[in-house]
Amino acid sequence: MDKPAVLVSREILPEAVKMLEEGAEVEVWPDEYPPSPDTFRSLLSGRAGVLTNIMDRMDGPTMEAAPGLKVVSNLGVGVDHIDVAEATRRGILVGNTPGVLAKCTADLAFALLMCAARRVGESERWVRDGQWQMAFHPLGWLGVDVHGATLGIVGLGEIGLEMVKRARGFDMRVVYYSRTRKPELEAEYGLEYADLSALLSAADFVSLHVPLTPETRHFMGEAELRAMKATAVLINAARGPVVDPQALYTALKEGWIYAAGLDVTDPEPLPADSPLLTLDNIVITPHVGSAAIPTRRETMFLAVRNLLAGLRGERLEACANPEVYAGLGI
Repeated sequence: MDKPAVLVSREILPEAVKMLEEGAEVEVWPDEYPPSPDTFRSLLSGRAGVLTNIMDRMDGPTMEAAPGLKVVSNLGVGVDHIDVAEATRRGILVGNTPGVLAKCTADLAFALLMCAARRVGESERWVRDGQWQMAFHPLGWLGVDVHGATLGIVGLGEIGLEMVKRARGFDMRVVYYSRTRKPELEAEYGLEYADLSALLSAADFVSLHVPLTPETRHFMGEAELRAMKATAVLINAARGPVVDPQALYTALKEGWIYAAGLDVTDPEPLPADSPLLTLDNIVITPHVGSAAIPTRRETMFLAVRNLLAGLRGERLEACANPEVYAGLGI
């Protein structure tokens, strides 16, 4: 019996490809850059499954190009690039990879927090530019303290909770805002719940960990940024469009807030002429929150297992639209 045909939209580890080849005929897009939307659709023709990432738009027309598609397995947790409702209507399973990359992403988010607070990026560039003429000055390179400060977490999911754990090591007070209040976590970790307005006015650091939805697009705009302390730092390791980039530029330029650390931007990739890149009080990394070897390996393995399960007509280890199971009789 012929194996089902699948597409892997970007190179992954050879051992993950080998695992997938045990149950499918595999084609891997070999280029560093993603295929164009038209090319992507043509590659999907005749495929029963696809392993995607955030750069691949899985909308209705794309799914239409692959009428035999059974499963879309995403390499990552967020599925905002996938029209999940359309996939559900078509009976296509959508897999993702929660529970694997939360710790790694929180590590990076906390690193951004520390770098922005202590001006690490700015001072490192200063050294590389040959401007280090004085060994020490009492008023040189002053930043803000991390230890003992108040961390405001917006979105207390897996990554938000991992940020809580890291904050405890720095004796930080943690205030959180989430759609659902979590009293059991408040008791366990000494958290304080606050509405968004109270959190923004109290926090020395505001760290965003919400999914990108129509409701959270530009969630942090002018009003929210103006509500923050002038000494506060904004961290975004969620999705770029959660923050209004023009409002953030103005906030940093005019001193509404002290600094920002971003692992995600709007748009991505960030254009070379983006005004954000002209500012010293911002640290930007290129969406590398989960880019640690062990984490990325396990993420790939989970995405492959999800894809193979969907091809076999079985339940996925992690499914973004489990309501499809009933229609498939699984």
